[in-house]
Order: sequence, then structure tokens, then C-alpha cells
Amino acid sequence: MAHVIPFHGTLYNPATVGDVRQVVAPPYDIIDSTLQKTLHDRHPNNVIRLELGYEQPGDNASHNKYTRAAVALKDWLKAGALRRDSQPAVYYHTIEYQPPYSTPGTPTKLFKGFLSTVALEEFGSGKIYPHENTRAAAKTDRLNLLEACRANFSPIISLYSDPQNDILTLIEQAIASDKPRIDFQDDVGFRQRLWSVTDAGALDKIGQLMKTKLLFIADGHHRYETALNYRRARRQQAGTPSTPQPYDNVMMLFASLEDKGLTVLPTHRVLTTRVPAASDLLRMLDPLFEVTPFPFQSNNEPQVRGQFIETLRSRGQSVPMFGLALQNDPQYYLLTLRAAHRPSATASPRDRLDVSLLQQHVVSTLCPTQQEQEAILYSKDDHEALNWVRQGTGTAALLLNPTKVAEVQAVASAGERMPHKSTYFFPKPLTGLVMNVMED
Repeated sequence: MAHVIPFHGTLYNPATVGDVRQVVAPPYDIIDSTLQKTLHDRHPNNVIRLELGYEQPGDNASHNKYTRAAVALKDWLKAGALRRDSQPAVYYHTIEYQPPYSTPGTPTKLFKGFLSTVALEEFGSGKIYPHENTRAAAKTDRLNLLEACRANFSPIISLYSDPQNDILTLIEQAIASDKPRIDFQDDVGFRQRLWSVTDAGALDKIGQLMKTKLLFIADGHHRYETALNYRRARRQQAGTPSTPQPYDNVMMLFASLEDKGLTVLPTHRVLTTRVPAASDLLRMLDPLFEVTPFPFQSNNEPQVRGQFIETLRSRGQSVPMFGLALQNDPQYYLLTLRAAHRPSATASPRDRLDVSLLQQHVVSTLCPTQQEQEAILYSKDDHEALNWVRQGTGTAALLLNPTKVAEVQAVASAGERMPHKSTYFFPKPLTGLVMNVMED
């Protein structure tokens, strides 16, 4: 189903830029203003100057952060800071990492995937499936950058099913004992490695195997839809050419649904608007939920919190269950959806999701207006969400269990979209390890 196309990747040249770790960056959508400045100041060739440049006074349609990125890209290629590989390749990428928010001593995990370009497919073609809705502002920003630079600086992440691990086994055989082209520990201590696979026979086998696979977009929905919009615009300008064009493809990182190194984190909701008093709220929730309180005092709050989270994780594997914390209330609560209100086996995959049930039964009641829902804060960290309520930043925290990878696959296969902020796949690939600079 997926038409994977090896490409001439553009990589940093260590002979010119020095240590590659100084020029890469996290994904643009998790970079705050402080980190943006740090990366800008770190190295004159840091990829942040391409991916997330600064706006400046006097910017206009012809001179702005996007056109500055295009000039920088051209200059770096000319100066040799960036080099385009002479042979088409797919790029095997591994990340050895400590699971986020884990306790010290937790074993590391190894994420494995490969980077390539893939032929763009409209949603609904039965080949590439989204699972989340997108927002217009982010797509406009990414389209402006793509139009100016004609390059993919960071990959979309897609998942495919490969229970026997045939594809990565083939790739690992192809690299054999080759040394990685990139091998370093990043800012947070993750080991980042990258190899290129150029053997024509191996590339052909990889392509043939991937043609049997459906793709599920895990991260990068905005960039994928932007690539579709860019292709439409280019075709309108020049008509539909008789041969494939570079803008017909987009760069992706492909990972197996069965990869044990893939982590899905929950995205907790922290309300900032007024909520009913604890007694009134629990009375409202009682018809829908069995409520289990976890009372604490200041001297045992950490121990009770740990028990509360552990119970949510373990019991929540088999029944829809959520955690609740309220401002100025010395109790945590587990909310177990009563059997009469659980979705039937015939309900759609989207309606069976914990995040959908939370939205339907709790969030929509406590935050009935769009303005109230837009005031919700999100956190992937159990303790951060609870601390925000304890410290007064939020009025209530609603904790979820992670969405399962199989649930993402089911929702996407059914042609549905998950609610906003349903999944957070981890780890995220760094921007700048490999880029797809289109020549046309």
C-alpha cells in the first residue's frame, strides 16, 4: 500500500560544522521561547534557524522568517555545511532512551525506525491514515516554510504493522557491521544513531515489503496535510506533470506498531476555570462513576499519591478509569465508569477510547463552553498535573491512562479522528539528522 521511495538525504557535514549535536534540535512544536534562543545562540548553523526562525520588525510578504530560512538553506548548501548524499538511501535510526517520568534505575528502551520519503496519498485512499484532527494556524505556518524552502527538515512519524519484524531485520542485515554515520548523546542523554542503507537489492526488498503495509500517522498530521496542500498548489501552477515530482513525496520516519521501544504517553487535562465544590462535584459524578477516595495529609501525601497513580495504571487497563484531583481538597479520587455507561462492543473505536469517554462524561460537563475548553492545560507528567492543582495553577486535574497503539490503529482504520491531545508518541526524532531538500 505504501510507496516508499529512497531519497538523496541532506545531512550536516561534520568537517564544516563540527559536532553534529550542536546543530540539531528537538521538534519545533515542543520548543518554547527559551529553548529557541538557546538553540539560535548555540551554533550559526543550528537547524532552528531553518525550522523555527525569529520574526523581526519590518517583516513583510517578501522578507520574513521563511525567506530568511530559504536563504540560509541555500547558503549552507553552497558553503558545505550541508551536503546532499550522492546515492539514494533509506536511513536506519535508533534512539536509546530512559522512559520519561520513570524512576531512577528503570532500564533504557531502544526505539528503532527508518527514514525515507513516501508518495503522498490523499486521506481516504485506504493507504495512509490520520488519527487526529488538525488546526489551521499550524498548517499555514508549515506551508509558508515549505513554499519558501522546498524542503522537509523534520520527519512525520508513521506506524506500520510488522509482527515478524521482517523490514527492520532486512535493514539491520544491510548495515551489518557498518559504523553509524551519526552517533552521539543528545542534550537529555539519549543516544542518537543513524546509518544509511544504499544497497540497491536491499532497497528494492524494503520497497516491496512496504507496499503491503498500511500507514498510520502517529505524529506530524499538520506537516502531512501541509505537504498535500503544497502538492495541490504546485500542480495548479504547472498542471499535473506526466512524471512524479519531488513535491509528490514527503519525508517520514517509519516505525513498527509492535516495536517495544515505542512509548505512548497520556495527556492529562488540567482545568483552570471554576469547578463545583468537591461534595457537589462528586454528587454530579455519582450516577456515572464509582468514586474511590485516597485521603492524605501533608506528611503522607507522596505515598498516597504513588498508590493513587499505581492503582490508576493497573486497574485502568481493564476498565475505563480516570484520576481526579481538586484544588484545596486533601483527597485524590479514582473515577471508574459504571458498567451501565460503558460503550458497547459495537460502539465505534473512537467512542470506546478513554479520552473520548472523559470528554463526553466529565470535560464537557465541567467546561461546557469553547472558551473554557480552550483554557485547559495539558501535561504528560502525572506529578506535574497534580502539582499544578496543589499549587493553585489549576482548579482540577483529570488523569488518563495512555492510549494503546492498537486503539490508534483501530480509530484510524475506521476513518475516525481522535479528540484533540489524545496521544503523545515518544521518543520524538530530532530535527536536522536528515533532511529532504527537493530539487526540481
